[in-house]
Amino acid sequence: MKNLILSTTLILSLCLFSFQIASTQPTTKEIKVEAPFGTTKINVPDFSKCKKLIITDFGAVKGDKDKTTQAIAKAIDEANKLGGGIVIIPEGEWLTGKIHFKNNVNLHLNKGALLLFSDDPNDYLPAVHSTWEGLECYNYSPLIYAYECKNIAITGEGGIKAKMDFWKKWAGRPSGHMNSLKRLYNLSGQNVPVEQRIMVNDTANLRPQFIQFNRSKNILIEGISITNSPFWTVHMYLSKDIVVRGLNIFAHGHNNDGFDPEMSQNILVENVTFDQGDDAIAVKSGRNPEGWRSKTPTKNLIIRNCTIKNGHQLLAVGSELSGGIENVFIDNCKVLDGAKMFNLVFIKTNERMGGYVKNIYVHNIKGSKVDFGILGIETDILYQWKNLVPTVERRLTPITNVFLKNVSAKNVQFISRINGEKELPIKNVYLKNVTADTIQGKEKYINQNVENFNVRK
Repeated sequence: MKNLILSTTLILSLCLFSFQIASTQPTTKEIKVEAPFGTTKINVPDFSKCKKLIITDFGAVKGDKDKTTQAIAKAIDEANKLGGGIVIIPEGEWLTGKIHFKNNVNLHLNKGALLLFSDDPNDYLPAVHSTWEGLECYNYSPLIYAYECKNIAITGEGGIKAKMDFWKKWAGRPSGHMNSLKRLYNLSGQNVPVEQRIMVNDTANLRPQFIQFNRSKNILIEGISITNSPFWTVHMYLSKDIVVRGLNIFAHGHNNDGFDPEMSQNILVENVTFDQGDDAIAVKSGRNPEGWRSKTPTKNLIIRNCTIKNGHQLLAVGSELSGGIENVFIDNCKVLDGAKMFNLVFIKTNERMGGYVKNIYVHNIKGSKVDFGILGIETDILYQWKNLVPTVERRLTPITNVFLKNVSAKNVQFISRINGEKELPIKNVYLKNVTADTIQGKEKYINQNVENFNVRK
C-alpha cells in the first residue's frame, strides 16, 4: 500500500511537472499578408503565457559588463530549459557583451531599459558561423546572435545600443583588410569548408552585424529602438517566418543598412522608422558561389507603412543576389523632407552575380528630394570588388517584372535610369503614375537594353 501511494505521488508529480513545462512553451500564430504575388503566411511566436525571468535574479549588475553578460546567458538558458520564457531587461542602462539566443526565448526590454553593447572585439569571441557581404565565414559574433533557433523574439519599449569607438577604426579598412576579403572570396570560390574560413585575425577586421538570426525560424522583433551598429543592423540569414514591427532604427556608421534579409523567406516589415547611413532595406541572397550552392532565394517579402528619415536607398535589391530574389512588395512608405537619398528603388548586380530578380512591386511611395532618381537598375556594380579579384565565372542576372505604381518624389535627376546587358536585356518594367515635381535632367527615362518598358498615367 505504501509503495502504491509513493508510485501514485510520483506519477502525479511527473504529470504536474510536464504540465508546468508545457504551459510555459510559446505558441505560434499564423499571420496572413496579402500582396500582388499572392498570400504569404507567416508563423510568429506568442510568449504571452510564458514565465518571466528578470536578469537581476541571475546576477546582473548595472555597469558590470561581465556579470550582466553572464546573467543574460543564464536567464536565456533557464528560459530554454523551461521550454520557453521571457528574459526581462529592467529599466536602466546595462553594459553587456554578446547575447546568444536559444530556442523559445523572448528577450524583452522594459520601458527605460537600455542594453549597451561593448565595442571590445574580444567580447565577441569565440568566432561563430557568420557571413560578410554574402560570403560565409567564421567571424566575431554578431552582438545579438541566433543559430538554428526557433520561436525567438526581441520585444519591448526599451532600446539596444552599440558603443562605436573601436568599430569606427575598422570601418576605415585598416592595412590587410582588403587582402583578407580577397582570401575569403577565393576560399568560397574553391568551396573550402566554412569551418576553415577563419576571419578572426589581426588583419581581416570584419565588423560584426548588430543582430543576426542565422538559419532560424518563427522570429519576432517588435517595438524596440536600435542605436548604432558596427555593420549591418538587422540581418536575417537563411531564415524564415519573420515579423519586424514598430522599430526605431538610427545607425549612421559605415555599411549601416537597416534591414538585410538574405536568402530568407516569408517576411513582414511594418511601421518601422529607418534613419540609416546606408540603405534602409537591402534585399540580398548571397555572393557568387555562396548563393549558387544554396539555391535559396529571398522570397515573399512585404514592407509597408514605414518612414525613412535617411538612407542611400529606400529599397535596394542586391548587389549580393546570387541565390535569387523574388516576390518583394513595398507599400505605403514615405521619405521625409531633408533625407539624404540616392534612389527610391535601386536594383544592382554585375556580371559575376548570376541569380535572378523578378516580381518587384512598389506601390504608394512618397519621396522628397532624391539625388538621382525614383528607379535605378544597374548591371555593372562591383564596388571594391572591381579591382580586388578578377571575374572567375561570368553569370549575368535576369531581371524581369518590376512594377511601380503611385510613386512620387519632389526633386530628381530622372524618373528612371535602367542599364541592362545587351546579351540579357531587362524585361517588363511598368511605371504607372510615377511622377516628380521637378526633374533636373534632360531626360525623364534613360534606358539601355530594356524590353517592354511601359509608362502610364
